Parts: sequence; structure tokens; C-alpha cells
Amino acid sequence: MNPELQKILARQRYAVVGNHSGVKLCHWMKQSLLFGRQCYKQTFYGINSHQCLQMTPTVTHCTHMCLFCWRFQNFTENQLLDPDDPGFILDQAIVAQRKLLTGFKGDPRCDQKKWNEANHPNMLACSLSGEPTLYPHLGEFFEACHQKGMTTFLVTNGTMPEALERMSTLPTQLFVSLVAPNEEVYKKICAPLIPNGWEKIQQTLELLPSLSTKTVIRHTLVHGWNMDDEHIKEYAKLDGKAQPTFIEPKGYVFVGSSRNRLHFSNMPRHEQIRSFSQRLAEEIGYSQVAEKEDSLVVLLSAKNQKKKKD
Repeated sequence: MNPELQKILARQRYAVVGNHSGVKLCHWMKQSLLFGRQCYKQTFYGINSHQCLQMTPTVTHCTHMCLFCWRFQNFTENQLLDPDDPGFILDQAIVAQRKLLTGFKGDPRCDQKKWNEANHPNMLACSLSGEPTLYPHLGEFFEACHQKGMTTFLVTNGTMPEALERMSTLPTQLFVSLVAPNEEVYKKICAPLIPNGWEKIQQTLELLPSLSTKTVIRHTLVHGWNMDDEHIKEYAKLDGKAQPTFIEPKGYVFVGSSRNRLHFSNMPRHEQIRSFSQRLAEEIGYSQVAEKEDSLVVLLSAKNQKKKKD
């Protein structure tokens, strides 16, 4: 990795792993350690916020330059050369996380039991930055995680369906970020770096029902851009094609580098997320089973299973 890029990432409190991977402590891990608060993934899916390893095998590589992305994007690449070994990435990511956690131990607010558990992550969120499916050994990476007894979540923008098809081991749960109801909005809000991104996303949606893992469609909703009333039916049609286990309508948050591209007024209120979710649920025949207001997110399920409201 270019040394200048490493300096930028270090200033943003990333730990660089190998040639192209990165680790960063999740906001909700810190909240869990210091204040006992949990992220919506714990509320919705039962993972422990303080034992989650947030990382990416493609810290500077992506196929989009989304307007709402909070990451620094000035170094985005879309081709990964000379990839590191998956076992090396996992082992070094755990080492990097432990180093990042070191300072919390001496904080009087820190739950020491949780701190000890945090040093032994049992959950890996493969997202953070970039597009993880650009890493060619992602299936082997998840296999290495599962061999250590770790649950795995993968978040993808859906532009690499061929990577999902050839994956030898799938993640425990697969999230596809579907942030546009149609191609016109997609090109404006996602600023794709590849010519056929929307076509690739359609292929991914069609592929999802055949995959033997839990699937989630996440709609990142940006007020004034992609959540108007006329978009509901378009999203419902796309979601119907994917037949996901869950749907997450989630509000854009005005943080990080996105503040250079959007405005605070683009961040929807939770009431707007809830209203959007209710109408989408009615359109597609899903049920609202949970919500978390401090994360601006609602959970819709294909099954009528009730989850506790938090």
C-alpha cells in the first residue's frame, strides 16, 4: 500500500493489515465497553457488539463512490493486485484489533469482563470500507473465520455477482446494500466506477434466493434522493426478486466525509424511516419485527417472528 495512504488511514484510526486490509474499532464496540449500549445488530441478530471484529480486505478498493459514504474516498481503486493470504489477514486483523483495544483497559468506565472478551472476537463484520468481494479469496477467508468458531457478516454493494457465485464458503449472513430504486437514481447517488454496475446488481438480486445462507437487503435511505413515495413500488419489485430473509430500511447519517457531499437535511428522521418501512412491508408482504431509533433502522422479516423493540 502507498505509504501516503497508510498515513491517512492511521490518522483516521485504522489499523492497516498487510497490503490491502484494514481494521477499525466500531463505534458500538466502544459504546458497549464504556456505557453498556449495544448496536442494532445485537438487537436484531443476537451478536455481541463488544466481540465484533469490524474489518475489510479491501480498505482502498471499491466499485462505487457513493455520496452518502462516510469513508474518505480520494484513494478508491477497483482492481486488487497481489492479494494477501486469507489466514494471514484474519490472524493479523485479530492482532490489530487487540492493539486498538489496549487503551480501553485503563479507562475506569470500561467493563473489564467485556474488555477481556473483546480480545477474543467471535463475530466478524466484513464491511467497514471498500467492496470486500473484490478480494479474490473471500470464500477461503470466511472458511478460516468459521474454523475459529466466528460468525461472519458480509456487506456488499452487489456489483460482483460472479464473486458470490464462486465463493467456496458463504458468510453466516449476507447483506446487499441496495440504495437506489432505479438505474437513474443509482448513477447519481452511487457514482459507479464501473460501466455496468446496475446490471451487475440485478444479477446479484436474482442470485440471492439460491444461496444457502441468510440474506439481507439494506436500503440506505437519503432524504431528498432515494426515498420518495414513488420509489416504494420500485424497491418492492427489486426486493421481490431477491427474496431476502430480512430487509433493513436504514437512514443515512450525516457523519465523516459524507458531510463534504451531502447536507444535514439529507439525514431522515426515524419517523420517516418507520413510515417508509411500513409502506414497503405492506407492498412486499413482509412484517416489521424490530426497530432501533438511535441507529435509524427498522427490520422487516419474511417470517412472522417477533423481536423485542429497543
